[in-house]
Amino acid sequence: MAMLLGRKVGMTQVYDESGKMLPVTVIEAGPCAVIQVKTTDTDGYNAVQLGYQDVKESRRTKPLTGHAAKAKATPKKFVREMRLGKDEQPQLSAGDNVDVSVFAESKYVDVTGISKGKGFAGGMKRHGFHGFPQSHGTKRKHRHIGAISSFASDAGHGGNLKKGKKMPGHMGNVTVTTKNHDLVSIDEERNLLVIKGAIPGPSGGYVVIRGSKKA
Repeated sequence: MAMLLGRKVGMTQVYDESGKMLPVTVIEAGPCAVIQVKTTDTDGYNAVQLGYQDVKESRRTKPLTGHAAKAKATPKKFVREMRLGKDEQPQLSAGDNVDVSVFAESKYVDVTGISKGKGFAGGMKRHGFHGFPQSHGTKRKHRHIGAISSFASDAGHGGNLKKGKKMPGHMGNVTVTTKNHDLVSIDEERNLLVIKGAIPGPSGGYVVIRGSKKA
């Protein structure tokens, strides 16, 4: 399965063959260096470790430098592994470079990124609660979540709330995967992927692009 690391450039719009306007996201994907290749014999599982974007020389640590030097590469800012199947042998070697051409035969991609952090948010913003009525009898409770009933305690398991209860709290800044994006075009000269729709995270955020599993 094709995989590449990249950076979200931003959103724009293009026209398809029928003249319909499509919202698209532009991703600068690769080139990525193969930092390490893992096999069942050496590490207990098969995987390929990719790295994207060089670290500034002043910020390179000796462990990172030594790890990258084994593949004759420089330390990378964004490093992720592509796990392979038990019987699937890696087709790449340490020191190879991977670019957007790996998606030449792909029609759909899955994109993983870290969503924008919204800080502490109430129930209405975080979960879409309706709040209390705006009419008679409601005093300073319009945006409250109301009673939490039997979820107030997890009987027999401690005095905390039951897991999964929708409450105010930290919103965003979590890993999100959006699936089955149409791959609109590939610009091999500038290492750009143009995909249909929005992807998680801010412009400039790092993302992982994989060939779609289900589409």
